[in-house]
Amino acid sequence: VQLQASGGGLVQAGGSLRLSCVASGRPFGYYAWFRQAPGMEREFVAGSTWRGDKKEYDDSVKGRFRIGRDNRDNTMYLQMNSLKPEDSAVYYCAARTDRAPWRDAYDYWGQGTQVTVSS
Repeated sequence: VQLQASGGGLVQAGGSLRLSCVASGRPFGYYAWFRQAPGMEREFVAGSTWRGDKKEYDDSVKGRFRIGRDNRDNTMYLQMNSLKPEDSAVYYCAARTDRAPWRDAYDYWGQGTQVTVSS
């Protein structure tokens, strides 16, 4: 099982980025995006069931970010709009098979992609 994240970069405040994460090896039950800023703990950003029937967002990104998956090639994405400097972090995709609290128990992780939002 591998998760390969991409799509990070430098963007001005108010701009948009779309992160992608290609999953190979097996289908999952749940997937999510986390982020970690320098000196901070990794935090949950958004999660979804594999089918897309349930989604969860951290309050800090509600209304600005959208999590989803492209059924054609098992690519998970995080569409980030109205970006703020405080969104700057390394973003990680994660996946798991079994049901658990949204923020917990992910078995598989991507390598991380840097997002930097300038003011």
